[in-house]
Amino acid sequence: MIDVQSRARTTRRAIGRRSSVLLTAAMAVGAFTPLASAAHAADDVPANSSSTTSGGALGDTVFGRSGKLRVRILGGSQSGSIALPILQRYFGDSAVNTPGVYELPEEAAGGRPFSLITLLPFSDKDRGAVGGYRVGFWPAERRTPRTGAYQNPEGFIRVTEENQSTYVSEHFQLRDFLTKDQRDVWPKYLVLRLDLIDKLELIIDELQSRGVRVSHLSVMSGFRTPQYNQLGVGKGGRAKDSRHQFGDAADVFVDNNRDGRMDDLNHDGRVDTRDAQIIIEAAERVERRFPDLVGGAGRYRANRVHGPFAHIDVRGYRARWSNA
Repeated sequence: MIDVQSRARTTRRAIGRRSSVLLTAAMAVGAFTPLASAAHAADDVPANSSSTTSGGALGDTVFGRSGKLRVRILGGSQSGSIALPILQRYFGDSAVNTPGVYELPEEAAGGRPFSLITLLPFSDKDRGAVGGYRVGFWPAERRTPRTGAYQNPEGFIRVTEENQSTYVSEHFQLRDFLTKDQRDVWPKYLVLRLDLIDKLELIIDELQSRGVRVSHLSVMSGFRTPQYNQLGVGKGGRAKDSRHQFGDAADVFVDNNRDGRMDDLNHDGRVDTRDAQIIIEAAERVERRFPDLVGGAGRYRANRVHGPFAHIDVRGYRARWSNA
């Protein structure tokens, strides 16, 4: 029988202070038990997950409520109970302490592409920058946050030119959520919550169940660094404490023909906010099925720069608005 406590003490010294929260999560199920046993112990996703196919060593639960997630983020609240020992088995203990995207062999995920992502801790941010990438300052760095939902992020995903095409779910890649600035600066750093991705996939399913074809749900704006968000703050513009800064919000529109604008979803011969409303109504139905994904939904009209779109987030409480 393996001496788990002794092995855990050795590993803790090896991986250092910044990964202690990951080690704690792993010890909850026994970080050094066989992968099959760890998979049976997984309980980090609600029992009503729609994933039913084999998940290999990972188990079905890591694929989310939609069954379409393709990554697990290690660090803080998104880690889950079995991903860390799998990361250690395939990539070694050093991977726990090395921020990056680690693509698993397909047998570990039941024949599906799947990656594990280790975060760069928020504490590595220095004077408004992470490495050479400027991010600015989150609201909680300068004042007491109004609620726990506005605390500083737990860490950053290190996105490179090589890994930006990693699928985070069936329909979305890492690059879909990057801030649209500093185009020539690599690596970039991203804050992203998987609950948002799961909700977007469920919205796609909901739309298609109602006869709305969705081959491409375009993310017009995903994560925004505070520095970038500040550029649009003002009357009629962005919120100073926008949820986009916390990685749990996206402005989206259905764009099956890839022309950069919303499609005519209700087939009335025009593209306007009524098409964005169809997306919001789908989000409402998703929230009724999965109350833990409740959040904001906003309807926006077209202007000279963009077509109509819907804002979707998972802030933890219901909020609705419209500029139409």
